Amino acid sequence: MKVSARFDPIRSALAHRDFRLFSGGNVASHVGTWVQRVAVGWLAWELTRSGTWLGIIAFADMFPTVLLAPVTGAVADRVERLRAVKTVQTLNLLQAVLLAGFTLSGTMTIEILLVLVTLGGSALAFGQPVRLAIVPSLVARKDLSAAIGINSLIFNGARFVGPAIAGVLIVRYGIGWAFAFNALTFLVFLAALSRIRLEHGEPRPAPRGIRNMPGEIAEGYAYAARHPGIGPMLLILTVVAICARPFMELLPGFADAVFGRGAEGLALLTSATGLGAMLGGLWLAQRGAVAGLTATTVSGIAFLGAVLIAFAATDIFWLAVPCLAVAGFAMIVVGVGEQTLLQNAVDPGLRGRVMSLYGMINRGAPALGALVMGSLSSWIGLQWPVAGGAAICLGVWLWARSRRETMTRALEGDAPGAAA
Repeated sequence: MKVSARFDPIRSALAHRDFRLFSGGNVASHVGTWVQRVAVGWLAWELTRSGTWLGIIAFADMFPTVLLAPVTGAVADRVERLRAVKTVQTLNLLQAVLLAGFTLSGTMTIEILLVLVTLGGSALAFGQPVRLAIVPSLVARKDLSAAIGINSLIFNGARFVGPAIAGVLIVRYGIGWAFAFNALTFLVFLAALSRIRLEHGEPRPAPRGIRNMPGEIAEGYAYAARHPGIGPMLLILTVVAICARPFMELLPGFADAVFGRGAEGLALLTSATGLGAMLGGLWLAQRGAVAGLTATTVSGIAFLGAVLIAFAATDIFWLAVPCLAVAGFAMIVVGVGEQTLLQNAVDPGLRGRVMSLYGMINRGAPALGALVMGSLSSWIGLQWPVAGGAAICLGVWLWARSRRETMTRALEGDAPGAAA
């Protein structure tokens, strides 16, 4: 196959006008989000010098998704998703403005930061399921796998670019300007969203009473638990998200306490993870087809566990950087592979509820893991909790490997490009 032909799935997905607009806005929004994430982590560290507080702030950002996911998933199957995405982006813009205002005025405290991060996490809890569920309305079904890969490429390209911008803004101008930069990127995304027409159609939700919502929530959870592919995949995601993903929230402590590199070191470590993740997203996007993705996702768990053990075992900065690049690649192969398989296999009428479960686990489980690892780091250091979590990931890889064939049939059976 010619090298240029490998990118045909990407070109096909980007041929859709709505998806191009959405992707362009996503580039700006995700870069700003990663600038803000680095700034929040460094601000929390500057205010407290505490690994425990790093865990608490990460928990406050991500755990609202767990509390609200049962409702937000049902809401995502009831509302016009484009309008919902616009509303959430407006709320995120407001949070960024408040973060900038308190920080630039010199009145920020760890308690105010905790409140604002919690509010932002709550808005994202509503935004994530609709943001995921709207993608099939932006492209033809044959381009869905590539579109999800492109979304991952954008997100993780931003993970590479955003921290680099954050490092410059924080060192040269101050943390407050990093938050102001993020506010500007939300305006760009809102402008892009205003031009989307949903040419592939958005399912019109049938009017349903509020009293039916508990039953709808239970229906979505029961469907996911019974499904021979979706249920095990969500279980794998839970373990990996708790035991591996929280290393990202502990990087401010690693940058300062383990490697002695400060804010610039944090930007380099985060950017290395983002570079690896961006390459992982590019590889998945050009891959296109869903066939064989279950085996690839399961293998990614082993790579992620092994490389995080290597990262935790060193105190040499320039050895840690490539370790995190490989970890970023493996993390995206696992996370995006799971999302693609879920989107392919799920009943369209339950898409919002199942993707809210994905979002709940993807954000809430790392919050729990970060809280536990952050607390443990105050007693046994930052490196041992990361190494222990990585070892558990190797255990779940062995479990998943033994169930791979059953999951493959359930998740890939009707996929475009899947084997007959």
